[in-house]
Amino acid sequence: MKVNVNWQEDVHFTAETGSGFKVEIDGSQQLGPRPMELILAGLGGCTSYDVVGILKKARQDVVSCVAHIDADRADTVPAVFTEIRVHFVVTGRGLKESHVARAVKLSAEEYCSASLMLERGGVNIVHSYEIIEVA
Repeated sequence: MKVNVNWQEDVHFTAETGSGFKVEIDGSQQLGPRPMELILAGLGGCTSYDVVGILKKARQDVVSCVAHIDADRADTVPAVFTEIRVHFVVTGRGLKESHVARAVKLSAEEYCSASLMLERGGVNIVHSYEIIEVA
């Protein structure tokens, strides 16, 4: 896996992934997200990928999965994350609570590389979920 990050000006950078995608990064939030926001987005994408995949393998009829993520940072430099809360809102038809709970747990404890890496680095990550039934 490879990413190149090129400085544009001031606190604006452009990242280009090995797969050819570009992301604008901006510390002032005028041209793109801040770097630490991208870490949370990466965590959200990683764990959501797991949860949806596990639920689909369990033949659950998922129509939507949204991960709401908020985090606390240290007050001193380096302002690392101290706690991250990931709350899934899983919407579907006839979803079994036990399957959703299992999917969230497996992602948190076994599959999500981003989550495991952050936790091993000392970040407390709390996972929760809710299920919304649709007709």
